[in-house]
Amino acid sequence: MKEKPIEIIKKARQWLNYADEDLRLAEHGMTMSSSCPYRLIAYHAQQCAEKCLKAYLVFNQTDFPYTHNIRSLLQLCMGEWTVELSDVDELTPFAVTTRYPGEDEHVTRKDALHALELAKKVRKAVRRVSREDGLLKK
Repeated sequence: MKEKPIEIIKKARQWLNYADEDLRLAEHGMTMSSSCPYRLIAYHAQQCAEKCLKAYLVFNQTDFPYTHNIRSLLQLCMGEWTVELSDVDELTPFAVTTRYPGEDEHVTRKDALHALELAKKVRKAVRRVSREDGLLKK
């Protein structure tokens, strides 16, 4: 396998770091004792998944459109590993509907927890493939 330019590796790792920040923020939000903003937790879960997939695409030098659509990003990813993520497109609506008045849908605690599970599923798969491909240490 041809070695990747260091700039590509750095950029892909930065995408993964940003994804981890979104996940940490969402998990921390779940610890709030009152007035928990479940819609924002779902938003940050979606952002985590989106950024993980974009990290993979950056590392593989695959151009991607400006989109929050998880399915579209998954279709650009190469490999059997994407099959296990067929349900994570459920996160896509949280990219927009949770941020703007009039577009918002009510997000329950159960919805937020499910969004976190899906984000973690994407993160785990992308990090596994990234270790196999040499982006992350084994």
